[in-house]
Amino acid sequence: MPKRVLQGVVVSDVQNKTVVVKVERRFTHPLLKKTVRRTKNYHAHDEANACKVGDEVFIEETRPMSKLKRWVVLAGEQKA
Repeated sequence: MPKRVLQGVVVSDVQNKTVVVKVERRFTHPLLKKTVRRTKNYHAHDEANACKVGDEVFIEETRPMSKLKRWVVLAGEQKA
């Protein structure tokens, strides 16, 4: 089974080798037929401490690395 990849924005980089990424999903409400936005925070492993707050990053599902970390930051887009 392929690993899931999500796109989100870094909201915290205080912890060592860990970032918190906010991922937003949009869906149509089944009864009201209105677009609804839901967000969820994921803890992701950032080996090089390269990500800063505000960066848009891709995260990939991986093995459990700690109590909360089950995602890893893919090398890719980061704001300057």
